[in-house]
Amino acid sequence: MLPCVAPDQTVEFFSALGFETIYSQTRPYLSLWFRRAELEIQYVGAPTNLDPAEECSGGCVVMVDDQEALAALHDDFTVALRRQYGKVLATGRPRMTYFRPGQTRFSAVDPSGNNLVFISRDEPIELEYGGSAALTGLAKVIDNARIFRDFKTDPPAAARALDSGLRRHRADAPLRDVARALAARAEIAVALGDRARVEEIDAELNALPLSQADRAALADDLAAAARLERWLSD
Repeated sequence: MLPCVAPDQTVEFFSALGFETIYSQTRPYLSLWFRRAELEIQYVGAPTNLDPAEECSGGCVVMVDDQEALAALHDDFTVALRRQYGKVLATGRPRMTYFRPGQTRFSAVDPSGNNLVFISRDEPIELEYGGSAALTGLAKVIDNARIFRDFKTDPPAAARALDSGLRRHRADAPLRDVARALAARAEIAVALGDRARVEEIDAELNALPLSQADRAALADDLAAAARLERWLSD
């Protein structure tokens, strides 16, 4: 039961995502109930001092069978948001986070600042939160930025981690790790709408003396920013 400060926008958002409104009442008290397949979410009136902008109103975890089903659900939501709003809602409220191939979770923030996290049941039970202890140098920085980006949904923190890590470790890091860090930073620049930084990093990546074998091995990393741009603009 999640708090709601914007009933009309909440109904619109869940309807867009393919949920059926199975109960709707605003007087004498607020009660909204949405259903999609086996998932039911209920909203009630919010405390008078709740500020949606803080985005700590409430939340829930939705377990999805596996990564394939999770990816399919994200695709469904992407299509639905474009149909309803004319674009993917990636900023503001409501919004939905990007989903990378192989990722095990994504989240949606509703108009009232509640966070709904969709997680694959096959996500590892134990996850490294803050940089794997098995990594060092720039590789550990990249992993730390991944946590900020994918699990804490904090792109600015991920950007700061990568910028700092590149300053400290770039000179003695393996060239592939430098390329991975720059590619991750470019993707975050896309998410933050920093077009100038994207172009700056693209120039750096093109200037790196990577072999064909390096570029083939890093193809997925190097294409990440372009994939995100297509998701935001298609």
